[in-house]
Amino acid sequence: MSNIPTPHNECSDKSLIAKTVLMPGDPLRAKFIAETFLSDVICFNSVRNMLGYTGLYNGKRITVMASGMGMPSIGIYSYELYSFYDVENIIRIGSAGSYSERLNVYDTVLVKKAFSESNYAKIAFGYKSKFQMPSKSLNNKLKKIANKLNIELKEAIINSSDVFYSNDPTHWQYLKNNYECEAVEMESFALFANAKALNKNAACLLTISDSFVSDAITTSEERQKNFLNMMKIALELA
Repeated sequence: MSNIPTPHNECSDKSLIAKTVLMPGDPLRAKFIAETFLSDVICFNSVRNMLGYTGLYNGKRITVMASGMGMPSIGIYSYELYSFYDVENIIRIGSAGSYSERLNVYDTVLVKKAFSESNYAKIAFGYKSKFQMPSKSLNNKLKKIANKLNIELKEAIINSSDVFYSNDPTHWQYLKNNYECEAVEMESFALFANAKALNKNAACLLTISDSFVSDAITTSEERQKNFLNMMKIALELA
């Protein structure tokens, strides 16, 4: 497709965006990754401050671009990257809240399945399943890289929620007991649905930032700068 730039991405040259994109939610995390890990960096997008950068990591071109929060937001940005900028692989790198004693703060999680009560996939593509799947090939590559880097990677089913604040403090227990969800975030279900519909690849690495079963929590600055293991794994994939 040739209709670039888009209303959300001012990049007018698709060659400035690599085939593999790392996608944190936070624009400042995208900026941190670009400034910390990449060389020869260009900023190709600042519309709505949804920052996007392309640079070199160990001599290989890679792009990092923020998605914003929630399925509607990542739905827009990932769809445009796949459809209009010829991106093949998107790896979400985000934070999650743990529903499980098995997943502790700062643990690195590879999503093996995303559950959601959202209608995103049904309305967008007619998919009726409450589960959307990542790319098996990307997940296998990420597991091999984590093993090579000696980083423990915990696979889990996660809940992609439309709701951050809820009046039902026990709903997470229902999701854990009935759908085996061990953590919650707000984006992966839509990303996986887009990838499936467009015949592209998607995966999600998460760092546990807080917990429903303990008092442990991280600050916004820690989330922005210190979730390094998932960043290293994703960067090595490029």
